[in-house]
Amino acid sequence: MQTINRFLYGPTPEERVRAWQAKLRQESRTLDREMRQLDIETNKVRQSIKQLAKKGDVKSARILAREVVRSNKQKDRLSVSKARLGSIGTQLSQQLAMAKVSGALQKSTEIMKLSNSLIRLPQISQTMREMSMEMTKAGIMEEMLDDTLNVEEDEEVEEEADEEVDKVLFELTNGKLGQAGTVNTELPVAQVDEEQAEREMERYREQLNGLLSG
Repeated sequence: MQTINRFLYGPTPEERVRAWQAKLRQESRTLDREMRQLDIETNKVRQSIKQLAKKGDVKSARILAREVVRSNKQKDRLSVSKARLGSIGTQLSQQLAMAKVSGALQKSTEIMKLSNSLIRLPQISQTMREMSMEMTKAGIMEEMLDDTLNVEEDEEVEEEADEEVDKVLFELTNGKLGQAGTVNTELPVAQVDEEQAEREMERYREQLNGLLSG
């Protein structure tokens, strides 16, 4: 009888919720892996920034520092997105409890809002789109408007990158140098192999950009 009902009416509310929650856990693990990889690559770039600052190559250090800032912002976004996945899972559990009483899943503006924000994240966009379509058919959500949010952060990133360079220089000089702009007069400058430094810097930037672009 249960097999006939599934054939006629599709999965039960409980089956739907369990399947969605399994997908949410899987995507949460995906974000964990992304954050770990970001940490690994960012730590490499930080070491390169220190080496460049020791050589007096503040220009290159500042360029890499901007990538560190972008990486930190991306990790924050991934962390927030993971929390939102967890919130959807909790909301679905509440839906399931109500469905056992009412016999059907109820519309949820909270799930809709969380799902809409997660669709914008490239790492999990496809899965969230598919889940949103399934939830819409199940009556939990209305059809979403796929609006995207583009925020210009260049000025903010530039300012934070300068602070990052200052912090690194401060550490390298034991507090004697706190302003990046004075490095050329205050720090002993080693001979820099510009070609090699440029290749190394570009390699780190490509590695980070690959992660940041999702």
